[in-house]
Amino acid sequence: MSDLQAAAKRAVGEHVASMISTGMTLGVGTGSTAAMAIEALGARIRNEGIQVKGVATSFAAERLARQHGIVLTTLDESPDLDLAFDGADEVDPAFILIKGRGAAQTREKIVASRAKQFVVLVDESKVVEALGYRMPLPVEVVPMAVAPVIQVLKRLGADPEIRMGKMKDGPVVSDQGMWVVDAHFEGIPDPRHVNDVLLKTPGVVDHGLFIDLATHLLIGRSDGGVDVLGRP
Repeated sequence: MSDLQAAAKRAVGEHVASMISTGMTLGVGTGSTAAMAIEALGARIRNEGIQVKGVATSFAAERLARQHGIVLTTLDESPDLDLAFDGADEVDPAFILIKGRGAAQTREKIVASRAKQFVVLVDESKVVEALGYRMPLPVEVVPMAVAPVIQVLKRLGADPEIRMGKMKDGPVVSDQGMWVVDAHFEGIPDPRHVNDVLLKTPGVVDHGLFIDLATHLLIGRSDGGVDVLGRP
């Protein structure tokens, strides 16, 4: 991560932390940009004494939230969230996202769907005209269904591969104990069609296309400013 990219991520993290009021129940995202927001929110908890609860989207987010004083809850206890914040790997002009480089996309989508506001935090490099040219689409799959799901992805025009661990032998395993297939597209012309096909495919737990969920987009600029956009 360059210094300019880190500054942009820190700027959006601080901005979303400023949107949070005491008493809110939050969705707490996963990844480097969400981590900046968690850190900024922790500073407000320490310095201003605000009180919030959070539902974490991964084990990593859970540990980081605890370190910064965010009281954790669950969707069993708090099914309705005031605001969720998270990063994205790509976002298009319709606010459709690709997420899942951290293999947490299923939990992230569940949490985002329960929030009145879902605030997406990105730097300028994540804003694209069309999805799927630079980032693969992660698909979380029951291990026994990997081969048939790969066939479906190939029919959709993707070049799929099982995501393998970098510091361990074997596939990456999600927090749900599933495998992740990264579907490399030369662009995704119709994300809604891909979404519909995958969700009807047995063995697919979920995937990294987030459609009609983001309500706000915060774009961190290299000069430290933030552009705030509402969903068109």
